[in-house]
Amino acid sequence: MKSYLLPLFFCCLIATTHAQQRNVILIIADDLGTDYLGCYEDHQDTVAMPNIRKLLSRGVRFSNAMSNPVCSATRAGVLTGRYSFRTGVGGVVGGQGGSSPLNTAELSIPKMLNLYQPNGFAKANIGKWHLQPAMPVSNLNNPAVMGYDYFAGNFIGQLNSFYNWTKVTNGVSGTSTTYATTETTNDAINWIAAQTKPYFLWLAYNAPHSPYHLPPAGLYSDTGLSGTTQDIMANPKSYFKASLEALDHEMGRLFDALQASNQWENTDVIFIGDNGNSSNTVQIADKNRAKGTIYQYGVHVPFIISGPSIVQPGRVSPALVNTADLFATILELFGYADWNTQIPANKPVDSKSILPILKNESTTVRPWSFTEIFKLTPDSDDGKTMRNTVFKLLHFDDGHEEFYNLENDPEELKNLLNGTLTALEHDNYVYLCGEMSSLLSNSAFCTASVATGEPIENPNGFTAYPNPFENRIQLTPAQGNTRVKLLNTFGQTVYAGQNIENQDFSTLSPGVYLLSIDGKSQFLLKQ
Repeated sequence: MKSYLLPLFFCCLIATTHAQQRNVILIIADDLGTDYLGCYEDHQDTVAMPNIRKLLSRGVRFSNAMSNPVCSATRAGVLTGRYSFRTGVGGVVGGQGGSSPLNTAELSIPKMLNLYQPNGFAKANIGKWHLQPAMPVSNLNNPAVMGYDYFAGNFIGQLNSFYNWTKVTNGVSGTSTTYATTETTNDAINWIAAQTKPYFLWLAYNAPHSPYHLPPAGLYSDTGLSGTTQDIMANPKSYFKASLEALDHEMGRLFDALQASNQWENTDVIFIGDNGNSSNTVQIADKNRAKGTIYQYGVHVPFIISGPSIVQPGRVSPALVNTADLFATILELFGYADWNTQIPANKPVDSKSILPILKNESTTVRPWSFTEIFKLTPDSDDGKTMRNTVFKLLHFDDGHEEFYNLENDPEELKNLLNGTLTALEHDNYVYLCGEMSSLLSNSAFCTASVATGEPIENPNGFTAYPNPFENRIQLTPAQGNTRVKLLNTFGQTVYAGQNIENQDFSTLSPGVYLLSIDGKSQFLLKQ
């Protein structure tokens, strides 16, 4: 009898442990925008993805998520919580144009978890790395240097073949002949099965990135695909969709393993794309506005967080979120509420925790979202962009700017700077310019003629000018003894009184300010 009871005791102990611990799995799809996902409002041609949809009923889907335009930069931002201009990873490491690699001295999610509870969490990166070159060979151990206990996957970017690829396991290079999406899932399932501590798993698939090799039978539905090189080149979208189906299928196998081991109910699952679709799979007319650009199609990505941490699941949030926000969010999902006390002053973190939205305590965590791309060999796509809930400003490194109303023009077809701005458009343009200038400590933005300081009609009934201003603010029509307030971006009142035209604001810091009169307001930029 004892010989039967002892194994039963240990099985119950393991099941109880799994039920108590909280885990986080971050799943990254490579080169996947929102338009191939049927659960997104802008979806077009797509395929059934029941396992990704499975996340929706127990999660929050974010409809306005922004990534970097390329994979290395997005991954660096997620791992460190810092924008590209801080990490130096502005493009594709080892790719076209090139990018500086991620400095291994940067603080990362696994390093932070080590600070929070030494040896308290298991941490793995399975799948694509793509943050440093594979040479020298010592670089292959960089996942461990960045705080991970385990790494298995392809170290560099694109696979030459999904069926014959170089796989690195804990710094040792070898060859895998198993379909990469399946092999990555196998590694994840096996690693999870061996864990006895709460774990963080960064699961970075290569799919649906090219090459669009035909998945194994049973993982896709289109029976008309031959798999020949000629057919793939002629019909890349069909093979892209087959790759997506295979990804969804293998994600389902992972979810089944979590349920079988009683871990599904205590594991938060995050699903994102690292950037938009590439030019040969785009579903928009202009292929030059896809992956690698700061246009919406290059940076608008799927972003779903699902699991036991969600209060009132099944929601869709229009909040502005950035993939870099996952740094703070993941740490706080593990209970690390004061992580920011460990951040050095000279290494500021840009990440904003999304936990208040997940807990249904707030509807927003940031007033704007920012991203950028820059390469070691610059080109015309290099630039920076910032958006608020409606408007989006694009500032390209060659100096030209574009400005769009995403609510009316989601495909960014009408550059508002080519015409006369309304007062609302002007105020938002000035606001975004000022916020970008403040973020980057660079006043080289807002060069368009709309910011020359000329009065512009304002539906508030007054106009404040010049805009931008330096020392004085003028009002038309004159407001006389009307009480006026001037607030900074933190909502702090920097001036309250009458006859604002007589005040000297030369000592104010550069940035964006809000002028308020009788409940009506206008944004102003201080140079």
